[in-house]
Amino acid sequence: MSDYRNTAQRYIDTWNETDPAKRRLLVTELFTVDTTYTDPLAQRAGTDDVDQMIAGVQEQFAGLVFTLGEVDGHHDLARFTWYLGAPGADEPLVEGFDVLVLADNKIKHVHGFLNKVPA
Repeated sequence: MSDYRNTAQRYIDTWNETDPAKRRLLVTELFTVDTTYTDPLAQRAGTDDVDQMIAGVQEQFAGLVFTLGEVDGHHDLARFTWYLGAPGADEPLVEGFDVLVLADNKIKHVHGFLNKVPA
């Protein structure tokens, strides 16, 4: 289970990295070149597209951070809850969960779900 938790934490760390060069390095290390990302608001393909999407989310939610919740996994799948909110806030602004499909210790596909979004 620690491998799934480690991958999920690295994923969250990537979403929180605001330095473009460092974030790009994390994306390259964590995702396969042909990665895909799908959630109710976005559908992306490739590391360039994923990196640009993360940058856009950071711009939209400036000052907020992602935190990791419960992690579970089996075979080549990992699922986990995450939260987006102000550091130290009692209540997150956004809550969701993602399912990762892994290949060769990298993220091949992300399937995202949103449990709570701002009105």
